[in-house]
Parts: sequence; structure tokens; C-alpha cells
Amino acid sequence: MAAMDVIVEKLVTVWRRPAVRRIFPLLFLLISSVGSILKELELVPPSYFSSSKNFFNLYFVKVSWGWTLLLLTPFLLISSSVHRGASLLGQRLLSLVVATAVWYICTETFLYIEDATGACFQSKTSLLATNEFASKATCRRAGFNWRGQDISGHSFILTYSSLLIMEETSPMAILRTASLPALARTVLNLLYVALNLLVMTWVWMFVCTSVYFHQPIDKLLGTICGLLGWYLTYRYWYLKPFSPGLPLQRQLKEQKQHA
Repeated sequence: MAAMDVIVEKLVTVWRRPAVRRIFPLLFLLISSVGSILKELELVPPSYFSSSKNFFNLYFVKVSWGWTLLLLTPFLLISSSVHRGASLLGQRLLSLVVATAVWYICTETFLYIEDATGACFQSKTSLLATNEFASKATCRRAGFNWRGQDISGHSFILTYSSLLIMEETSPMAILRTASLPALARTVLNLLYVALNLLVMTWVWMFVCTSVYFHQPIDKLLGTICGLLGWYLTYRYWYLKPFSPGLPLQRQLKEQKQHA
């Protein structure tokens, strides 16, 4: 597994750079803004990824929160048991509960806003709304088209999931030199690499969302919600008592800064 150790080492080195961690959240705003401009000017030609039925959209993005939890949960179970056992594990699992609550509240709010601000039209090009259907669900079931403030759930979840993974995998900088059983180290390395591949997938699909789908304001609002969900937890609430707290690596960094 020497090759895997080298890959992990290189990934850890990248994420430990303060500039990378500062720029990464802003990258989503930049991509969303530039992508929206390219879409409005129709400068990006259609491709495999311009179809909402592409493999990555159907089997990854649409269930992106499931993929994030599927890989991040076992990573936290193993990594938390190395240093502070049950106490740290409880904190990190609570952070996933909080993250899931943020995901659920935001996505349900987006759906409510789309319902509350929309109307049913017979087709995408129709100019006259029909008052026969008062919700998106009933409108769609009738084969019609619902138009409302469709805040991009993809922009939100891809931003939020990527930043969540960035934060919760930060202890790998310590774990890679920790004394671990061979099996635990192998599994942890595999999960860490898989989570990084997942982040790369989320960023790529975020680019595709930006240049192919949604209105500019809908993508921007979705991206801002993802950034706020991350910032208000990891940069504000988790620094205070009575919170899940920061991952171990971030805790040590904060202690050094305030020493």
C-alpha cells in the first residue's frame, strides 16, 4: 500500500495549505458567476453533461447527500476512535446530524419557495398560466410546466457537501502519522482518497450545473446558502461552547492561535 500512502500524503499536503482552505469556498462563487455568464451568452456547446440524464447526475448528484454520508460516516468512526474515543466520536457524529438538518431545512425551504412563487403553465413556452393547479406536484402530474423561484438545490448541496468533507477530513494531517493497526490504516486511507475523489466529482458537477442549468440568480442563491450553512457552523457556532465543536486538527489550530 506504499502507493496509497504517497497519494494520501500528497492530498494532505494540498489541504494543509492555508491558501487552499481560504480559496476553496470562494471557488464556488467564482464558478457559479463565470458559469452563469457563459450559459447566458451560450458560449458552452452542448455535451454529455448538458443532459440531466447523464450518469453522474442520476446516480451521484441526485443522491449526493447519501454518498457524502456513506463515505464520511465510517471515516469519522475510525478517525475519532484513534485519539479521544467516544467523546470525540459523539461530537463528530453530532456534526453530521447538524449537517443533515441544514441539508433538510434548506432543500425543503427551496421546494416551499418554488411552490409559493410559482404558477402552472401548459408548456415551457406558454405565456398564460392556468389556475387549475395550485402546486408544482399536481401541475407536473397533469403534464404541465411549473414556473417558480427554483433555487438550485444542486448548487447548494454540491457546495455544502464539498466544504463539509474539507472540514471533517482535516484530522488526516495527524492520523497519517498516528500508530494504527494495518487494517484500520488501510481502510482510513481508502476512505480519505474516496472522499477526495467525491469532492472532485462534486466540483466538476457544480461546474456543469453552472454552465448548463438554472437561472443565474437561482444558482447564486443556492451557492450562497451552501456557503452560509458551512460558515455559520464551522466558522462561527462550532467555535463556541455547547456545540459539536471542530474536528481535531482544527481544534489544535485554534488553540495555537489563541495561545
